[in-house]
Amino acid sequence: MSLKTSAKSSALVAAAMAVGISGAMVAPAGAADMEKCYGVAKAGKNDCQTATSSCAGTARMDHQKDAFILVPAGTCDKIAGGNTSPM
Repeated sequence: MSLKTSAKSSALVAAAMAVGISGAMVAPAGAADMEKCYGVAKAGKNDCQTATSSCAGTARMDHQKDAFILVPAGTCDKIAGGNTSPM
């Protein structure tokens, strides 16, 4: 491998790592601006476990009272049937 090819490979690896690191840094900041909104998820579209199921995507019916989805902070109160605490 020539020095020129090696330099290009190193640059590509560095760029890929920079994109990965910057993406990881953005996610937690965005998550802080989100809130759980209970009672509005469609069947199979909840974001996390419920009292009766163990993981995301397992809500058994629409508007299940203990299933939530993440929405931007302040939005849940504007959604009909939405509540920021499990019902």
